[in-house]
Amino acid sequence: MRSLVLASGNAGKLKEFQGLFGDFDVVLRPQSEFFAEEAEETGKTFIENALIKARFASEKSGLPALADDSGLEVQALGGAPGVWSARYAGPDASDADNVAKLLAVMATETDRRAAFYCAIVGVRHPDDPTPLIGTGRWLGEITRSKSGDGGFGYDPVFRVPDVGKTAAELSRDQKQARSHRGAAIRSLLPELSEWVNGAPG
Repeated sequence: MRSLVLASGNAGKLKEFQGLFGDFDVVLRPQSEFFAEEAEETGKTFIENALIKARFASEKSGLPALADDSGLEVQALGGAPGVWSARYAGPDASDADNVAKLLAVMATETDRRAAFYCAIVGVRHPDDPTPLIGTGRWLGEITRSKSGDGGFGYDPVFRVPDVGKTAAELSRDQKQARSHRGAAIRSLLPELSEWVNGAPG
């Protein structure tokens, strides 16, 4: 099987990606197998940050790399927390810290509309001039309290209207069929098979 490095140390994200890549003859290896440093996310958009992380991981590991940058956009907050989603409550914030801040900021808001957004970038090598780029968006709304113990990040406060549950209450199959990350992967499928098959082992 061919190896790709996933530019993330997030166990929940790795598990989700592995499920999405079930039909491909590849093994996704977390960047923690190769290095401990984190890329400096200086981009102003999700795509810019994903590309920075993918190039960094490829350079450090010597393998083709896949990276995503994803976050939550809340209508009432003008799209915040956006690219700062993972650091919304501070540079060392935990998921619980970020969720607590969001619920506090949204306490008096009546417009609860929100969306998860994801950009996925694949590079064959650090200087790849034609990276693969896929994007996806998942529409929902912010709840007033946490519900569910699945998923990670803001999942416990992101309600999915068509099923009346939060993302943290969905099964893995339900989530993959709807999620921003699943949509971003599916947008790459026409090119991804050829790209993966041409990647070095």
